[in-house]
Amino acid sequence: MSEQSYDVVVIGSGPAGYVAAIKAAQLGLSVACVEQWQDEKGKAVVGGTCLNVGCIPSKALLDSSHKFAEARDDFAVHGIGVDKPSMDVPAMLARKDKIVKQLTGGVSSLFKHNGVTTIVGRGKVLAGAKVEVTDADGNVSVVDAGNVIIAAGSLPIEIPPAPVDNEYIVDSTGALEFSEIPEKLGVIGAGVIGLELGSVWSRLGSEVVLLEALDSFLPMMDHQIAKETGKIFKKQGLDIRLGARVTAAEVKDKQVHVTYSTSDGEQHLTFDRLIVCVGRRPRSEELLASDSGVTLDERGFIYVNDFCATEAPHVYAVGDVVRGPMLAHKGSEEGVMVAERIAGKPAQLNYDCIPSVVYTHPEVAAVGKTEQELKADGVPYKAGVFPFAASGRALAANDSDGMVKILAHEETDRILGCHIVGPSAADLVQQVVIAMEFGSSAEDLALMVFGHPTLSEAVHEAALAVDGHAIHIANRKRR
Repeated sequence: MSEQSYDVVVIGSGPAGYVAAIKAAQLGLSVACVEQWQDEKGKAVVGGTCLNVGCIPSKALLDSSHKFAEARDDFAVHGIGVDKPSMDVPAMLARKDKIVKQLTGGVSSLFKHNGVTTIVGRGKVLAGAKVEVTDADGNVSVVDAGNVIIAAGSLPIEIPPAPVDNEYIVDSTGALEFSEIPEKLGVIGAGVIGLELGSVWSRLGSEVVLLEALDSFLPMMDHQIAKETGKIFKKQGLDIRLGARVTAAEVKDKQVHVTYSTSDGEQHLTFDRLIVCVGRRPRSEELLASDSGVTLDERGFIYVNDFCATEAPHVYAVGDVVRGPMLAHKGSEEGVMVAERIAGKPAQLNYDCIPSVVYTHPEVAAVGKTEQELKADGVPYKAGVFPFAASGRALAANDSDGMVKILAHEETDRILGCHIVGPSAADLVQQVVIAMEFGSSAEDLALMVFGHPTLSEAVHEAALAVDGHAIHIANRKRR
């Protein structure tokens, strides 16, 4: 016999889940959110991977380590003298934990304010849009749900050659908790997570080697931007080795001995710590009853349509458990869309305008199509590029590495993509996201007035450069 009944039951309280729950409650629906993560007191730990062991804590460490590196390496150029700055790692970690606690506490407060009920336990979708909840003691209850939103998130991918022991060989979560700075640090994977975590500890003094199995660097990004990014990271001291497939990792005498293969044969390295960052997989195990009506694809992702509806009536899935990039903001907006559709509103999400960001320094950000994708699809296009080295604001800040690149349709001039490596790239790309959402042309951006001196002027100049009209660089002749 079911014990409780709600209009909407959300499984998971990460960015996709908690946003969906809050939005549904704001729309007047009765909402419960099922979360299996709990603290030592048995209270639900909301916020998911992002707030607790992902986006937020990693950005706290990135900012702390960046400030340390600035004080050590860059203050002198401004005439500021700092005598051998030191890093208090426990204090840095304590600050990170304080931020996490503040934000997760904020989500709990928002649940209370909006009338969202939190149910502690592991959720499983049953037939007929019901949710089975198993608590930590093994007690089982069933919740009636008018609608179910699955937002169970993702987990780090594990690889047999490098089994995680959470001491010497760690995943992305363990890399946030090093109590001291490793002298030599290995990172398996030179993707977004590997680059961010490698950057943190490299800035603090670790000798960092990133072993990437692929032969190309950041292959999903625009190739010109990826090439420029690789140069910048090499200048910063990150040792990125492509075509390096790890075949074994063994802990001996408190060190990690790594074997990897390249085109030159078998290679060996020894590290004090090793981080495994080879991607994430959907958390879909033990989530669905056999008769739930919800299906998975061959990679374990829940199958959904363009509106995040599964094949089971009144059951939806959002965030990392469905197709598309594993981005917190993508999942959040999917949660909003689903909540609004449940409430009878004709909501939709423009998947062509979802930005992605690598929070290194400089940041790398992108939205829309890359140049190689346009070439492959046979789309006629034109490109405008503006380097931050020609930006007065970037030079004044001693932060002039990188460039802005805008791609537009050759015939209609409509903006098709924007790719940036440079200072504040995450915020600058959002200007182009807005423009693309409104169907703007490169000329639209070129005709707008940008404040001076600002980093945003680089976006303006890149838009001007699309048609060879940039003011502060020599324009290339259009072919």
